[in-house]
Amino acid sequence: MAKQSILGRIAQMAKANINALLDSAEDPKVMLDQMVRDYTNSIAEAESAVAQTIGNLRLLEQDHAEDVANASDWANKALAASRKGDELRAAGNAVDADKFDNLAKVAIGRQIAAEKEAKDAEPTIASQTAVVDQLKKGLDAMRGKLAQLSSKRDELIARSKTADAQKQVQDAVKSIDLTDPTSEISRFEDKIRRQEAAVLGQQELAASSLDAQFEQLDASDDAIELDARLAALKAGAPTPPAIGQ
Repeated sequence: MAKQSILGRIAQMAKANINALLDSAEDPKVMLDQMVRDYTNSIAEAESAVAQTIGNLRLLEQDHAEDVANASDWANKALAASRKGDELRAAGNAVDADKFDNLAKVAIGRQIAAEKEAKDAEPTIASQTAVVDQLKKGLDAMRGKLAQLSSKRDELIARSKTADAQKQVQDAVKSIDLTDPTSEISRFEDKIRRQEAAVLGQQELAASSLDAQFEQLDASDDAIELDARLAALKAGAPTPPAIGQ
């Protein structure tokens, strides 16, 4: 993954307007799940790429430090060779003095090459350092967005469960309304009242039958009294008292 593409991707995801995306989504929960997966995968890829970029930067820094150290070492060698040549020349040994002066020149050449390598690497190191800083900030922003996404998803799932529970309650209430249990009680009460009415009817019938029997008894008493008086009349006897007197 190229550095520019990493930066662009991180910047795009870090600036993503989650609420706007959710507003335009047909199913926010599905979209949030997908976004969490995308961010998680992208962060993992970006972390790997950033780690590689940081590793390359550290190698550049190590090479630069080595070039600086080499330049210093060659400078010391050049100084030592130059002093030795001066000592030999002062002692009248010009041939050996020239040899050490030549060694000093070689050391100085190596010093210049090391300094040049170090200097040439410095802009790249500065650029890479800035890129790494941007990548780190972008990763932090992406991690923040991922945390926001996860929180939104958890909130949405909780709200969805609450809505489902409320819907179940409402459905149950509607079901109760459609099959009102009190109507069943009312029908049962009507049945009991009909049974009670039947019993009252039977009692009333029984009472009327008993009254008829007493009426028949009274009619029988009247007939007996008539017969008794008729018999007494024929015998010339005084009229017997009426029954019940």
